[in-house]
Amino acid sequence: MNFYAAEFPAATTLAREGKRATKLLKDLRAGDAGAAARFRYNHPRFAWMTDDAIRADARMTDARFVAAREYGFSSWTRLREHLEALGGKRELRHPFEADLQYYRERAAGMLSVFGTGERNAVRLVRVFHPGYAEASESEIRVAQLTQADAELILAREHGFETFEAFAGYVEALREQRVSEPFALAFRAIKADDRARLNELLALHPRLANAAGTNGNRLLQLALSFRRTAMVQDLLAADADADLPNNKGWTALHQAAYADPSSDPSGAAVMLELLLEGGASPFAEAYGDGGTPLAVALFWGHRVLAERLAMPVIAPSSLRVAAGLGRLDLMEQFFVGKELRPEARWHCEFHRPHSGFPPWRLSDDAAEILSEAVTYAARNGRIEAMASLAERGADLDTEPYNGTALHWAVARGQPQAAAWLIDHGADINRRAGFGGMRGVTPLHIAAAWGGSLDCARLLLERGADTTIADAEQGTTPANWASHFKNEEIREMISRA
Repeated sequence: MNFYAAEFPAATTLAREGKRATKLLKDLRAGDAGAAARFRYNHPRFAWMTDDAIRADARMTDARFVAAREYGFSSWTRLREHLEALGGKRELRHPFEADLQYYRERAAGMLSVFGTGERNAVRLVRVFHPGYAEASESEIRVAQLTQADAELILAREHGFETFEAFAGYVEALREQRVSEPFALAFRAIKADDRARLNELLALHPRLANAAGTNGNRLLQLALSFRRTAMVQDLLAADADADLPNNKGWTALHQAAYADPSSDPSGAAVMLELLLEGGASPFAEAYGDGGTPLAVALFWGHRVLAERLAMPVIAPSSLRVAAGLGRLDLMEQFFVGKELRPEARWHCEFHRPHSGFPPWRLSDDAAEILSEAVTYAARNGRIEAMASLAERGADLDTEPYNGTALHWAVARGQPQAAAWLIDHGADINRRAGFGGMRGVTPLHIAAAWGGSLDCARLLLERGADTTIADAEQGTTPANWASHFKNEEIREMISRA
């Protein structure tokens, strides 16, 4: 929730927004405590400064940054680009798949994100849906959009008036009756054909920063396929690492999202390339607080998170401090055992893609504490969990998509899992996780990549192997078989 959010005006200009930033700075320098609070909330560099320190340090560039972030933009540049899009200077997307169902699914994903009230999705509607061009954001937010609306928006993003016209183009693309340089470059990335990618970049200089479907860039796609050399080639071709997709997701988000466990050095190298190139740590995706650092911590990528936190810890929130294991920062969010208001800040982000269910964090202190525990658990921060427990955090609740024990197991943190069990966490607790309902930590240990150490720990501590999930009625052994984790399946069968 953004306590200093501002409704984006139905009609405004960059000059008018510039005057708003100028007034903000003037009010700050005149001693306005409200102006100082806006800086403190919206600019991580000022998060814990006194009013006097903010007044002495703030500049016009900072005021513009704050003014943009109050509207939900990650920078003044992104605000300017949005105003240009509303004025008709729209960046069109380029299709790169030849399967029409792919685009129907992308439209459904957009509809899912819109249902959460996420600002980027709301603004996409205003820019590309003719029925909402003059509507305010608050009016759009309560609109009952359908799959057909989402498909129309997607078609118009690509420069077509109807989804039927776009479908015809996709068919022509599939039959190779038309050629899309972006699609050709995407195929080169998939095929790991570095020579072909560079050939296309030379032939089409604008390709390095072009937007594909959903606004994804070649740089983000190369990162998703872990093509380190191609990432370097794209950066050398002046690819802008800060260009976001439709959800605000940048190349740095993508680097933070990539699981480093299978290729630790490669993940670190790609992250370093972007940071050395000046990629912004402030860009937000999927809601307020959804920075690259928050994404890394959400997935328990603690090494990547520690590197991302080196230039600046953004956002400043209790769950981020807990995920980093920074007890000193956690202290700032409390007065004794009571939560300060700042603990509720920058926590709108809760899912890194639309495969996770929508959710809204409440003002309930217990829920805020519990969510912070899950961030500590998935990053193996035992001291942070202990500190939160001392302040009354319930280790066994499910604030969103799993308990702390589910997350510790999911991210392969056996020591954190053992600590939680030792301190009262229910080893057989059923919760929602990964789109499934009523799953136990042992189900999670048996799934996806599997965690031998966590499965062994749970079995040694007496986890019930017979509990079936509420979605499909399957046991942990069934999950192990489905996910081809045979060693875990055999371990369960011997228990």
